[in-house]
Amino acid sequence: MFIKNESHLQQDFFGIESQLPKGKRKKLHNSKEMYFYKEIFCKIDEEDFSPLFSLEFSRPNASVNVLVASCILKEHNGWTINELLERIDFDLLTRSALGLSNLSETPFCYATYFNFQNRLLHHFLATDENLLERVFDKMTESQLKALKIKTDIQRMDSFQALSNIRTYSRVQLLIEVLLRLYRVLSEPEQGRFRDLLSPYLSQTSCNYVYDLKGSDLTHELQKLAEAYHALYLALRNTHSQMEVFRIFERVYTEHFTVVSEKIQIKDAKDISSGSLQSPDDLEATFRQKHGKKYRGQVVNITETAHPYNELNLITDVAVAANNTDDSTILNERFDAIKSKTPELNELHTDGAYGSAANDLKMEDKQINHIQTAVRGRVPQVEMRIEETASEEYRVCCPRQQVLSERTKTRFKAAFNIEVCAQCPHAEKCQTIEQKGKRVFYFDEDMVRLCRRVHAIENLPIERRRLRPNVEATVKQYTKGYNHKGKLRVRGKFKTMIFAFSMSLAINFGRIYRYILENPEMAPLLEEIGIAFRIFSRVAYSTYTFFRSRAFSIPNFQRTMIAWIKISLYPVQAF
Repeated sequence: MFIKNESHLQQDFFGIESQLPKGKRKKLHNSKEMYFYKEIFCKIDEEDFSPLFSLEFSRPNASVNVLVASCILKEHNGWTINELLERIDFDLLTRSALGLSNLSETPFCYATYFNFQNRLLHHFLATDENLLERVFDKMTESQLKALKIKTDIQRMDSFQALSNIRTYSRVQLLIEVLLRLYRVLSEPEQGRFRDLLSPYLSQTSCNYVYDLKGSDLTHELQKLAEAYHALYLALRNTHSQMEVFRIFERVYTEHFTVVSEKIQIKDAKDISSGSLQSPDDLEATFRQKHGKKYRGQVVNITETAHPYNELNLITDVAVAANNTDDSTILNERFDAIKSKTPELNELHTDGAYGSAANDLKMEDKQINHIQTAVRGRVPQVEMRIEETASEEYRVCCPRQQVLSERTKTRFKAAFNIEVCAQCPHAEKCQTIEQKGKRVFYFDEDMVRLCRRVHAIENLPIERRRLRPNVEATVKQYTKGYNHKGKLRVRGKFKTMIFAFSMSLAINFGRIYRYILENPEMAPLLEEIGIAFRIFSRVAYSTYTFFRSRAFSIPNFQRTMIAWIKISLYPVQAF
């Protein structure tokens, strides 16, 4: 049953803060954790999470705002789950960040934390809605408005989020999946296949591969192919509902094929990058980039980048398979980004985000796409296409410029062949010689490409170098990786939890540092903290009053008068 957690609004009379001396209370109120409490914890809309819980009268849920805020704190500080729970139990600042006013309560246990993540996953699978994304969008929207951050210019980049899985060779993966299937079979079934699989049963897949020579691999793959084929034919009708068998079947179809009723091994180049990388992460994909190999997901981030902004915030986050092209991610996220920040009219990216489909979307929404580089082979002789006032195109080469003509399906520009004959670039030119002239053909897609390539040249100098700073944001995400440079989690959804939690934490960190440097901006963000300061002040006053005097009716009346005075006293005085 869903119940909102509002207990943090009324501090405990005998809680942690009441036992601190005045100097330490002041330090606590000015701490980063107290800003976290005001800016993150208090602004989590718990009602968004009510669909995760039963509508019937039953045991109440653990505090949603504590669980969500704990996810953010965990990623912000790079803690493990055990470190998070230890901090919650014994760290005064962490407890203050989560609205916990005394040391006696433990808000959730290890199992509750993971059950909450499982509820988020089941809701996502059923509705295609990530509730943490909703928290991020709501908070970011209010922060952008409160701090008056310009969103008309933004920048974008992506980074590899490596899944916390073992790197398997092809043979090792095949053996590992085979062993896992064997373990779940009944004893009679194991006896049936024991002789077939006996070479692999006495040791782990890692140890088995370690003893193999390079020359043995082809023979070993053929043995595995026959074992896979035999098990598949024997178990496909009886074990198709088992998850382990479905993983086995997936590997079987990805690595082998049947030709004329004989099992054959697929060539490595015919295996998709989306094939299974590990039985522990069914969604991880493979990508090779700049000579490095990655297995996991890719995270794409967008943030504000106007030169006049003193503070920039992340506005959009997306997680996809890491073999997804950056241009595809942009195409899929474009409408969402524009919806959240309708003022957007200039987007800075690297060369990987350009495509004809994206050019059409940018043109339709009147957004200037600025690329710092262009993907693909650079032509040896550039043909520059410029639009004219008469809705024609002027095509310029190093020696000539001519107006184009429209054909049935495209445009053509005819150059003077005599000038071309004297040009030192003639042999490398893209033009084609036709009937006493040299002709260059192009279409609308090429016009848009040319416009995108040269868009950066039309910007003022101070706006041509906006994109590289987004790489510093990427580094903030990667600090949460483990010692092997991987995430601490596996699977796409848990990568999404990491990405949105980290984005909230990064935005919070930027706002906190900005407020420290610009105290005059604090009132814009502190409305939500007013109630907290009043309640805490009242609680402490009442506590000290009753400690110093014996309780009586006159004392009670004086206490009530003190409460009223404190409530009416300017909040800034606290």
